[in-house]
Amino acid sequence: MKTRVLLLCTAMAVFAAVLTGAEEEQKINPKVTALLEQLKQATAAAAPDLSEAATDEQKKALTESHAKLQIFITEKLLPLCTNPVFVKEVKAQNAKGVSLDEIKKIDEQWQKAEEELPIHTEKLNNDCAKEIKRLAKELEVLGECFVMDNQGANVGQNAITSDYWQGDEPKWIKSFNEGKGGVIIEKPKYDKSTDSVDQKVSLPIIDEEGNVIGAVCCGIQVDKLK
Repeated sequence: MKTRVLLLCTAMAVFAAVLTGAEEEQKINPKVTALLEQLKQATAAAAPDLSEAATDEQKKALTESHAKLQIFITEKLLPLCTNPVFVKEVKAQNAKGVSLDEIKKIDEQWQKAEEELPIHTEKLNNDCAKEIKRLAKELEVLGECFVMDNQGANVGQNAITSDYWQGDEPKWIKSFNEGKGGVIIEKPKYDKSTDSVDQKVSLPIIDEEGNVIGAVCCGIQVDKLK
């Protein structure tokens, strides 16, 4: 009898856990799921840039490196699109309604600064920046990383970027994509912000309702990918 009761209790517990999991899954807005799937497919379809490969060996190496990057994007970077901290911080900055003219004035001061400005300090130490730094410890191949709002202004970062406003650059234009979202994989190049060669990957920030509210740019040290 005791054995039957124990088995019944165990079965009920398992059923409750499955039901809870199903309920949690149902809470995800279908728009979010659809957009993430769209980004996953776009990542898989992205072809490697072989324009600078002079030999078959170089082409092979670039193709293999690109394949590793595609897997990393799908498994590790796509979840950042809905990172709760990023979503919260981007929403808060968007809600301030700062004009583009004001953003460009800040950008001008940012680029001319020879010492760390208060806004540099804030963007390197707010909750968004802390989350980026946490992720950088977890993902060792992650170099420079920064989150942008719906106009391309920096929200948080783990290193001082060369400029504050990214709204005129492909990394924001193609990932925000007029609120539709997209993925852009740039060529590997030297980044003076981190004094290293990395490959920039940019993706949209998506809120709980499936709205594209900003973007995130991640510098990936591809040579360290396994």
